[in-house]
Amino acid sequence: MENTVQKTEDRTLGILVHILGLFTSWLGPLIVYLVSKDGMTKDNARESLNFQITVMLAYLLCMVLALVLIGIFMMWIVFIADLILCIVAAVKTSNGESYRYPMTLRLIK
Repeated sequence: MENTVQKTEDRTLGILVHILGLFTSWLGPLIVYLVSKDGMTKDNARESLNFQITVMLAYLLCMVLALVLIGIFMMWIVFIADLILCIVAAVKTSNGESYRYPMTLRLIK
């Protein structure tokens, strides 16, 4: 029974870390990654942290490209992709599945 409680807690924290990335960028997933022990929560935090770092780099690129006006349009695309992918990751995690974000730099191993 304790194992079931642990799995439920891991799932809940996994969902939280993906949604937290929307509001705190890379800082929330980093804190959860550093605090959590090995397991599903740490894997989800690592994946979310890598994705949010990639999103931050994409925003920086968009800011540079905003000088030629295309970056403003691209910022909206990055924002919408971040929103959709974080929600998909949270739903997959709630189903007990492991989710890997597409087109993510895997900087944290």
